[in-house]
Amino acid sequence: MGIFSRTRDIIAANFNDMLDKADDPQKMIRMIILEMEETLVEVRASAARTIADQKEMHRHTVKLDKLQADWGEKAQLALSKDREDLARAALVEKKKAGDMADQLKQEIAVLDDALRAYEQDIQKLQNRLREARSRQTAIAARLESAENRVKLRTLMTEDRVDDALSRFDQLERRVDYAEGRADALAITDGKEKPSLADEIAALEGADAIDDELEQMKKALGKDSAKKED
Repeated sequence: MGIFSRTRDIIAANFNDMLDKADDPQKMIRMIILEMEETLVEVRASAARTIADQKEMHRHTVKLDKLQADWGEKAQLALSKDREDLARAALVEKKKAGDMADQLKQEIAVLDDALRAYEQDIQKLQNRLREARSRQTAIAARLESAENRVKLRTLMTEDRVDDALSRFDQLERRVDYAEGRADALAITDGKEKPSLADEIAALEGADAIDDELEQMKKALGKDSAKKED
């Protein structure tokens, strides 16, 4: 494919359509960028050769213009010496130099048009290259995001998550046990004030003990009357 047709194809390419149809959009965009970079290098190289050709043609036109002037002077000299034949031959050479100069100037004008086309193509290729690189960045970001989501979902479905949750449960049970020990110590602490029910129960217990003690005394014959004697 010629450089001009390839350049036109790249400039007119529909990136969205190409990427939508590609099995691997990231690979496709890399190939597009590589093709554009190579084409841009070739277009610049062609423009450089065109500029070099122009400069060489300009040098030739300068020489041909000087040659025309020289043949014109020679024709005048021959005519002044009554050598019309030599004057005519000099004018023929002058005309040849003039025709060559005119042809070169026409070719230079064609190269000017080609250079303007190269400049336009280079500008368009640079714009498309920036667009492609921007798309490449966007595609890479989307791909990274998708891969991270896949990794997260894979992680959530693995046994490691279950193990981690199980360890959390064990830690919670240890905390429950520690709190239970603290509560138990508070219950058995003697400094804690007894409740109303505990105090009443203690009084009832004391009366029962007193009654039992009196019964034991009567059984031993040590009643209160004998104590008075």
